[in-house]
Order: sequence, then structure tokens, then C-alpha cells
Amino acid sequence: MSARTGWTRQQLLVAFNLYCQMPFGKIHFSNPEIIKYAELIGRTPSALAMKLSNIASLDPAITSTGRKGLEGASAADKAMWKEMQADWEHFAIEAQYAATTFGATTEFGTATDDMSMPGEIVDYTGSNKIVQTTTRIGQIFFRRSVLSAYNYQCCITGLSVPKLLVASHIIPWRVDAANRLNPRNGLCLSMLHDKAFDAGIIAIREDMTVSVSRKHATNADHFFNSALLAYDGKSIALPEKFCPFSEFLAYHRQHIFEA
Repeated sequence: MSARTGWTRQQLLVAFNLYCQMPFGKIHFSNPEIIKYAELIGRTPSALAMKLSNIASLDPAITSTGRKGLEGASAADKAMWKEMQADWEHFAIEAQYAATTFGATTEFGTATDDMSMPGEIVDYTGSNKIVQTTTRIGQIFFRRSVLSAYNYQCCITGLSVPKLLVASHIIPWRVDAANRLNPRNGLCLSMLHDKAFDAGIIAIREDMTVSVSRKHATNADHFFNSALLAYDGKSIALPEKFCPFSEFLAYHRQHIFEA
């Protein structure tokens, strides 16, 4: 396919999904994932890498740091960015369907070690196969998008073992259906800190530092003190993409955190 040929909607869906699920630092034409998906959609690796950089120029988390990509985002790119932001669930499902039209045989993305997806469990009781499939696609999309934004490191501790990391919802899955798959409603946390966050034992302050509830602190609990309380007041590592919404963090502090 000629490099001058305009990108189809199906190609853009694959590119945008790849952008969501790939760490910013890995967007280059020699990345094996970019090579694989470029071949899949009939583009050159350089063209796909350039498209991902152009998409990055639309991401406030990227542009706020002075990294503006190639600043060549097209009108179609801008329209799909808005569409994605407006309905994350629909985007995730349509992007997966687009990948299958190009011959992908599994849920596509960049991670290979996260198929068990630790974290909040969705009850499938009474659900039909279509609901189960779409929910799984959404869960995988959210996990990969959040973890890649934080470069597969816990934003509190720096832990970088993917099997021990969770894409933790800031506003719980059951509370806000519209933002269930919004990566800006997520934090990359270790399994322990994910549980503590869900239980309201830790929260993130407005200045992006950790707040630890004293309700469970005792001088005798050395593990609590070293694993949780020691991070009180520490700044979290901010993501390269999809910075958490301040409104979501405020909701967590008000309704979940045990102040």
C-alpha cells in the first residue's frame, strides 16, 4: 500500500489501540510490535511509528512535557481521539474487531504476561458469551493501557514485575460505567497497594503525593509501617500518558479513603 494512501478507519483503530497499549518510549520503527502490526495493516513500520507519534501530539500528558511528537495529526486523527475519549468501551471493542479483520487471532496489544489480569473480578454469572467476551476485551484494554502509561512500574513503589501489578480503578468499576475503561481512571499499583487503595487505606492527594490512613497503624506492625506508612507524603511516579483525572482522585479521597 502506498504511503500516500489515506489511512482507513480500520487502520486508524489499530494504530490508536496500539498507542494506548504501548509505552511512549517504545514508539519507534524498529520495535518488533510496530513491525508486526505495520505488516498486519499494510503499512510500513516507519509509517506506523509516525502515526503513533502524531497521535501522541494529541495527548495532553505528552505535550505538557514539551514532547509534541511530529505535530502532524490529521483531521481524522483528531476526530478519532475525541471519539475514543467519549466512549472508551465502544472504542476498545471496535478496535479489537478491526484487528481481527486484518487477521489477528487473539486480543491484540503489547503485553504477553497479563492474561490472568489480577485485580477487580467481574461476576459473569448469568452472562452470555458475547457479554463475557466484550468484558474480557475491555479488561485487557484497560490493564494494558494503564500499565503501559506507567511503563509497567507501580507508581508508588516502583515495582516492575508485571505479574504483581494491577491496573487499579480510581473510581470503582461498579460505580462509574462510563469510565470503566478510561485509562485516566487508573493507577498502576502493586497487588498490595491496589488492595490498600481499594480498601481506602491509601489515597493520592491533590499534589500527587501518597496519603496513608492511620486507622490501621500500630507501632508493632512493622510490615504495615515499611510497606505502606513509609510512603506517606511521597510523590507518585506520574505516567507518560493518560494522567489520572484530579476529579477521580478527589472522588476516591471523599468516598473511599479512611481519613
